[in-house]
Amino acid sequence: MGKFLMTSESVTEGHPDKVCDQISDAVLDEVLKEDQKGRVACETFITVGLVIVGGEITTTCWVDVPQLVRQVVGTIGYSHSRYGFDAASCAILNAIGKQSPDIAQGVDPGGAGDQGLMVGYACRETPELMPLPIMLAHRLTQRLAQVRKEKILDFLGPDGKSQVTVEYQDGIPRRVTTVILACQHTEEVLDKSGANMSQEAIQQIEEKVVRAVIKPDLLDDDVRILINRTGKFVIGGPQSDTGMTGRKIIVDTYGGAVPHGGGAFSGKDPTKVDRSATYMARYIAKNIIAAKLADKCTVQLAYVIGEPQPVSVMISTDGTGVVPDHRLEELVRKHFDLSPKAIIESLNLLRPIYRQTAAYGHFGREHPDFTWERTDRADDLKRG
Repeated sequence: MGKFLMTSESVTEGHPDKVCDQISDAVLDEVLKEDQKGRVACETFITVGLVIVGGEITTTCWVDVPQLVRQVVGTIGYSHSRYGFDAASCAILNAIGKQSPDIAQGVDPGGAGDQGLMVGYACRETPELMPLPIMLAHRLTQRLAQVRKEKILDFLGPDGKSQVTVEYQDGIPRRVTTVILACQHTEEVLDKSGANMSQEAIQQIEEKVVRAVIKPDLLDDDVRILINRTGKFVIGGPQSDTGMTGRKIIVDTYGGAVPHGGGAFSGKDPTKVDRSATYMARYIAKNIIAAKLADKCTVQLAYVIGEPQPVSVMISTDGTGVVPDHRLEELVRKHFDLSPKAIIESLNLLRPIYRQTAAYGHFGREHPDFTWERTDRADDLKRG
């Protein structure tokens, strides 16, 4: 297999696109708290001083959208004009309509909410059974948020990005070659020229974030650690960049290690197979790896609107399977009911759990609400 490089990126919860994902999923959670039969397809757009919430929602409950938006944005950290966006004073436009009854008549009996293909993946590179580059990238952005909120580095703002390049040898991750961080910060850590972040602040970020997250055995003397390479990052968040729901789909999944399915996740209730079937595909892949039936596993499911069962199930183990891939497909169809209704029931998806999925990845996080991360079906797959 030789030597190759693999790169993945992540963004903080204050990145404009992720702000939108969290707002959309917060709306979904509010509906599910009162109405488990509610249908939600919520999209958010954010720009300088303005949040627009739209989409199609059919529910018996009422959601105070402006209040919810202000709460989410404020919790993220945009609560002062020093960061270019203030939850208390921003304008909010509610443009939500109702779901088409043409869709409902196919979904209500238990069919898929749309056509499309969904991909799940698992591998042995990390304890979470995830690719190493995306896990490191997420840990870096989570650490950026932690040191900001705990005031370890009190000059950081909510916006930020990470990127990690890992060198592989014969399919095994050996070392990190490059770490890139873009960190929003206040003017107080600019150097005398006013054009660059001070070297002292850069060194603090390297020490408190990069070297606190990535193990020393992955960082050799040749590693490149690049922080705020334009010089400074004072203007960030919605002041510098618009955001929209669903634009960070590779960040949400496997960091580019495998193909992505046809849709994004946030703001969609679990009748939308874009979300629920992708969670199921991850659940299946992770259980195949936990059963030691392969070292890598990609699962692709495909659906047609209104039909309960997938039109196709594809398993690929990239040559690492202990049984043929077609045999794994047979085992999956035997042990997993892949209808939307059964997926929702088996993963217990009609709960207000989604806002917490909307930053730092939907997969590889050992959270009790993330039922798709369980490996409780591994023994069933072993038995055949």
